[in-house]
Amino acid sequence: MTDLAPSPTGTLAPLAGLRPLLAEIGDAKRVRVAGRSGSLAEQAFARAWARLVSGEDVAAVAYSETAAAVARARLAGIDTGVLTTAGLSDGEVLGVLRRGFDEVAGPLDPDLRARLRAALGRLPSPGTPPGLAGALNAQPRAGATAPGRPRIVVEPPESHGDHCLTVAVYAALVAPVVGADPVAPFLLGLGHHLHNVVLPDAGFAGEVLLGDALERVVATLEERELAALPGPLAGRLREALALRPGADVPEARAFHAADVLDRVLQVHHHARAAAFTASQALDDLELVHAGPVQGYHLDVLAAAGL
Repeated sequence: MTDLAPSPTGTLAPLAGLRPLLAEIGDAKRVRVAGRSGSLAEQAFARAWARLVSGEDVAAVAYSETAAAVARARLAGIDTGVLTTAGLSDGEVLGVLRRGFDEVAGPLDPDLRARLRAALGRLPSPGTPPGLAGALNAQPRAGATAPGRPRIVVEPPESHGDHCLTVAVYAALVAPVVGADPVAPFLLGLGHHLHNVVLPDAGFAGEVLLGDALERVVATLEERELAALPGPLAGRLREALALRPGADVPEARAFHAADVLDRVLQVHHHARAAAFTASQALDDLELVHAGPVQGYHLDVLAAAGL
């Protein structure tokens, strides 16, 4: 992990500027909307897999889903479907998506930012996602564990779909920092937990207890899922998964940077949530925001001792 740590003067220095955006994108794990099951990240995970198994170009999926994730950082569940139902024209919808994207996309590599902005728009409505997507959306992550120590349980746990979609997007966004093409790291992010379709997550502590059987268990269960996918897609995934063991090529470095960033940002989220105070909501976030009845709202709170 040492070689992936940002340094003020090192080649990874741009990660510090990307971190706030990555944290906002990761919040899609915790945002839900009425009428659709799962978090926004889980919905995107299932959609991305459905698009891939339908035969759509991997690069088109990678860029458009990453662009949507950046716009989602501020727009949350306000997407093309919602805006169209509300009566906006295609041009108006695209304008909203671009405003959401532009508000947060400043730290991105300029070339990648331009390509992602061009990929914004209505996403395809593919058929049913493969069973692995639903299983990973239902499979909870273990969180932080260590051999010989009790598990620290945080609620609610993220799912493997949450994690894999987020790592895929992070990997695409981090790719220019390490000189990588974004597509292979995105695909590796989506597929790096195929074994957890069957294997419940006991974290690092559980992996240690599996001992010498760990690699065989992971390989067997991973191949089980790959064998059920269309041949060309399975071949692309095998190529991407072959990057996973090391960090000696740019695409592998992009993936590993994304993976560790997501794991640690997830822990930071729980720490922030545990430390959240009412004064942050009232003062920093202006919960009682400016408007025609703000004065009355403040009088009510003062009278109630709040």
